[in-house]
Parts: sequence; structure tokens; C-alpha cells
Amino acid sequence: MSASALNSPRSALEMRRIIVSKIGWVLCGIGLILVIAPLIDIVFVVAWRGLSAFSWHLFTENTTGANGGLLNAIEGTMVITLFAMLIAIPLGVGAGIHLSEYGKNKLSSTIRFMSDTLTGTPSIVLGYFSYIVMIIGFGWGFSLAAAAITLAILIVPYLARITELALQQVPNSMREAAYALGANDSTVVFKVVLPAASSGVITGALLALAISVGETAPLIYTAGWSNYGWDGHFTHEPVAYLTYVIWTFIDQPDAKSHALAFAAAFLVMLVVLAINIGVRMIVRRKKFA
Repeated sequence: MSASALNSPRSALEMRRIIVSKIGWVLCGIGLILVIAPLIDIVFVVAWRGLSAFSWHLFTENTTGANGGLLNAIEGTMVITLFAMLIAIPLGVGAGIHLSEYGKNKLSSTIRFMSDTLTGTPSIVLGYFSYIVMIIGFGWGFSLAAAAITLAILIVPYLARITELALQQVPNSMREAAYALGANDSTVVFKVVLPAASSGVITGALLALAISVGETAPLIYTAGWSNYGWDGHFTHEPVAYLTYVIWTFIDQPDAKSHALAFAAAFLVMLVVLAINIGVRMIVRRKKFA
């Protein structure tokens, strides 16, 4: 029997593998295009129409109508997000520290399960819960306090989980060395473990910030809307925010309302993009550190 006859089955098998591999690469490329093309289209349309709507009065006038600006909405978004992060960061990071360093029992497993469940809960459900409890039950009305607490409830599970995972990446040898030098639990956690995992914790905080900036549904039930800037009251006073402008004005029939909605959408997109770039830079710096 000739060598060519012996090699023919092998050659046929290799050819079939090459064909299957090329088909797989083609399908992967098509899938990548199907994912990226809509994203590029959304970013391009929002950026083009948002930038075309930019003007000086957009940042100096309140959103009183299609001819107004976005000053009160920008201020409201910043204030709501700030207070939400002030509430969520201590709770989320503290929960993550407890779960990582001391959470080895059934209670911690239950907390993890409930946290993961809360992460998958639609944000509008949290908004409705806050509406029943805070707006009606506590009698706060549409307010900054209700909005900030609701966003904090939304992002605490993300912070806790990411913090826990970041702390678990710290080698046990660092903890053992600190204990060997006579350090107590709080010193080990706050002077050794937490600084070593700081990049992961900061990444979690930035991701939580991006989530809070882009939320709409829970704020509809808690913040309401105001045509004026925040006056310093935490309760009984509604607050403006950018995502409400997008949600409301895009449904209006006139071009000026659409322009205002796209301008607000572009600002939100810029903030989220800047946060994600910050996350990438932190992760990259950690990788090459």
C-alpha cells in the first residue's frame, strides 16, 4: 500500500478540521459585528445629536421646558449620586470586609445569597418599595433622601461582592505576617489587607457610581421632578436628574425636546464612559504593578 493511500484519511481529517475552524471564525466574526454595530450606532447617534444640541444656556438655565437648559438636572444628578455613594460605600465595603475576613459560617452564606438575589432584582421594584415605605409610609414625599437611600440599596450588593472578591485576592501570608508582628484584627484589616486590595475596592466603587448615574426607574418613584435646583432640603422637596429628561423629552413631538433629551443622554454617556476608563486604568495599573 502506498504512502499516499495511508496519508489520505489523515489529510481528509485535517482538511475537515480546517474548514470547521474557518466556519467557526466566520461565525464568531459575524457575532462580534452583531454586538458591536448596534453599540457603535447608539454611541454615534447620541454623540452627534447630543453635541449638536450643546449651547451655553444648556449649562446655565434650568429645565423648565424644551427651551430650557440642564442646570438643575445636572446638579440634581450630582447631589443624588454623591449622597447615595456616601451611604453605600461604608455599608458595602464594611459588608465585603466582614464576608471576606470573618464570614465563614451559614449566616454569611445566607447574606451572600440574599445579596446576589438583590443584585438581580429589577431597580423599578426597589423604587416602588421605597415609594411605599419612604414617600408614603414615612411621609417624606418625593425627596433627595428617598432617592439617595434607594440608589444606595441598589448598589450596596455590588460593592459588597466586589470588595469581598478583592480582599480574597490578598495572600494569607500578609495576614499571617501582620499577626506574627502582634497586630490585632482591626490593624490587619485596615492597615494591611484593605490597602493591598484598594484598587479592587476602588474599581467596585466606580462601577457602583456608573450604575447610580444611569438609573431612572427607582428615581421616578423617589426623586420625582423639579424645575428648580436643589434647595438644601433632604425631604419634602423633589429633585431633578438627567435621566428623567431623557425619559420624558424623547417622547415629545417637537425637535427641541428631542435635542434636549439627546444632550442629557450624551452627558450621561460621557460620565459613564469616563468612569469605565477610570476602572480600566486602575485594573491595568494593578496588573503591571
